[in-house]
Amino acid sequence: MLRLLFTTLIGCLMISKVAMAAEADLENTLYMDLKDGRVVIQMRPDLAPKHVKRIKELVRQGFYDGVVFHRVIDGFMAQTGDPTGTGMGGSGQKIKAEFSRENHVRGTVSMARAADVNSADSQFFIVLADSPFLDNQYTIWGKVTSGMEFVDHIKKGDSNDNGKVSNPDKIVRVRVAADVKDEKPAAAAPAATPAKQ
Repeated sequence: MLRLLFTTLIGCLMISKVAMAAEADLENTLYMDLKDGRVVIQMRPDLAPKHVKRIKELVRQGFYDGVVFHRVIDGFMAQTGDPTGTGMGGSGQKIKAEFSRENHVRGTVSMARAADVNSADSQFFIVLADSPFLDNQYTIWGKVTSGMEFVDHIKKGDSNDNGKVSNPDKIVRVRVAADVKDEKPAAAAPAATPAKQ
């Protein structure tokens, strides 16, 4: 009887541990809805705990909802996170760099910054192609785990103007997965229905 009770207790603890791991995973997952579909980003608090914490604070405030991809360079990266859409704005809170040995490969999500390595704020970029020249210079805080095809469809900028985008695409909304309860991806706008003849 005691052995059965002990086995049951161990089983419950293992189930509880698995459930806690799944919940922690959702707490470090973002759903970013774009015009073409949902992009899932796995955040990396093991690499950049301060950046992940700040990103989640901003997401929960709705900071990124409706923000444009102001700089998009074909074959390189798509940058967003500036509420002014100029590349000069942010949330007003700088974050000290958290460089790691991770590589900037396709799908990496990393912080944008000025010349000062500790000037990252709210702007970030998603790497469209492997970019090893960025390694150890920008804080990596996440990786796209699904929906990269939707990132590829973001409107590209002018290659002669450092990727500046006219009439840019925007983030529809971003949510922390743990906060999402049976919610479908946000739609950018309903498609026009052809008129019947």
